[in-house]
Amino acid sequence: MRALVVDWGGVLTSPLGDAMRAWCAADGIDYGDLRRVINEWNDADDEVGDNPVHALERGEIARMFAGFAPVPAMTSAVRAAKSAGFATALLSNSWGNLYEREGWNEMFDAVVISGEVGMRKPDAEIFRLTASRLAIEPEGCVFVDDLLPNIRGAQDVGMVGVHHVAAAQTVEQLEDLLGTALR
Repeated sequence: MRALVVDWGGVLTSPLGDAMRAWCAADGIDYGDLRRVINEWNDADDEVGDNPVHALERGEIARMFAGFAPVPAMTSAVRAAKSAGFATALLSNSWGNLYEREGWNEMFDAVVISGEVGMRKPDAEIFRLTASRLAIEPEGCVFVDDLLPNIRGAQDVGMVGVHHVAAAQTVEQLEDLLGTALR
């Protein structure tokens, strides 16, 4: 493995569900209803039609999301991988988020945000684009995401996928895959 590619929301930050619950509470939206509708949209195979979630991730419509908190253990692991000589990239599906990018130049060799490139995970093209920006074949990349469809998309192009559930578990898996200490 020569590169570490990580997702933003739910990997380098607190879980997406936490941010969504806070947003729903602030705006008086029933979280269960929102999840049901989003799941229906996510299950749809509409890449170029009227699916608002897919359009949102491709940057075709604007959206606000707040309430993400950083996960220092994951940020430290990415920094440690970069210091150990691995190429690093951020690959994120954007819901119109305004990312706090301070320190990203030092942490990432490449940043690929779905809304900025007009593609979305789990589409193969966005994984290939990320690998190409690192000048590394997909087979040389480890990809970390909290959503299984995105992991499967990365694996389909040859990346090694790590399903992020908790920082300690993910860091341990990355240390095994990269053969270096990340804590």
